[in-house]
Amino acid sequence: MKIGIDTFASSGGRSGVGVYLVQLLKRISPSEPRFELFGWDFDRYVYADFAQHCEYVSRCRFNGRTANTLWHLLRYPELARSREYRACFFPAAHRRIPSKSPCPSIGTVHDMAAYWGTRKTRESLGLIRMILPDALRHLDRVIAVSEFVKQELIDLVNVRESKIDVIPNGVDHAVFYPRPRNEESVVLIQPFSFRRPYILYASRIDHPVKNHVKLIEAFGIFKERTRYPHRLVLAGGDSSQAERVKLAAAASQYRNDIFFTGHFPSTSLPELYAGADFVVFPSMYEGFGLGVLEAMASGVPVACARAASLPEAAEHAALYFDPQDAEEMADRMVDLTNRDLARELRQKGLERARAFSWDECVGRTLTLIRETALPD
Repeated sequence: MKIGIDTFASSGGRSGVGVYLVQLLKRISPSEPRFELFGWDFDRYVYADFAQHCEYVSRCRFNGRTANTLWHLLRYPELARSREYRACFFPAAHRRIPSKSPCPSIGTVHDMAAYWGTRKTRESLGLIRMILPDALRHLDRVIAVSEFVKQELIDLVNVRESKIDVIPNGVDHAVFYPRPRNEESVVLIQPFSFRRPYILYASRIDHPVKNHVKLIEAFGIFKERTRYPHRLVLAGGDSSQAERVKLAAAASQYRNDIFFTGHFPSTSLPELYAGADFVVFPSMYEGFGLGVLEAMASGVPVACARAASLPEAAEHAALYFDPQDAEEMADRMVDLTNRDLARELRQKGLERARAFSWDECVGRTLTLIRETALPD
């Protein structure tokens, strides 16, 4: 039995979808059905260390959104037939997906932000709205990473509920765990050094959906009220309208306490979380909220937006605020400086994060793929 896995739109392993794909590939054993990866040429090298039991079939030299969207529409069916796939898995079905497949298809939807155009240009939005709904309905099985995304699939694009399985993402507890806190005032994480105490938000710099501008405003209110020495660390690569965020930071009275890291190495992210006093997650839209759970698994208290899937992920283990209300966001930041409350939230966060496992996520996903595949 041969099963194809699409690596397009996984950002070379650097995005949340890339993490998801890596975690799946790491858990494919030699006893599994034969899995074969296909995608952009460069992905052959990105996933080589994780896909040791999978052959890579390079099929596209262009990684632009339009180019490989058209590839999925025009060339994917030929590939699936020629490679005799018994099923095909699309780990980024909300970004790249064929309109139809000659073999059974399974796709994971991490969010529906692309359908609403929160990160896209006006031109690509028209293409997405034209293709995505019908393509999602043609999948044989759809994996939603949260109940929130499941409901969006039903409400926005009329995917049949009977086709949808909710399989939450996991947390890598071997990587994200509480670390001893020393008394040093500087945290050294090559090539950076961070002066404590700091508040962290780890997310790509994407305006307006990730809501950095409102966080910068709330940070200013927090500093004005408390006069505490905290800094704000914004860890993430530039994305849509990042310049708007940087202009807001430059205009802040506390601009010298706001630090942009750019794209932050995923291997060092656990140390960055562990060194933070607390994490604020103000995003107005998340399909799952993995960053919230990774912070909790690191033993760091969290305040997050009362929006989209975040309350589903964090439940009772976080403080909440209206993402449009900088005053309320600042209130929660002040609350998190209370040591007793912070200690309570750390314990609740650790308990909540333990409910999410990549072993369970990948196990359920592989079982669904095997059950959907055509028999040999």
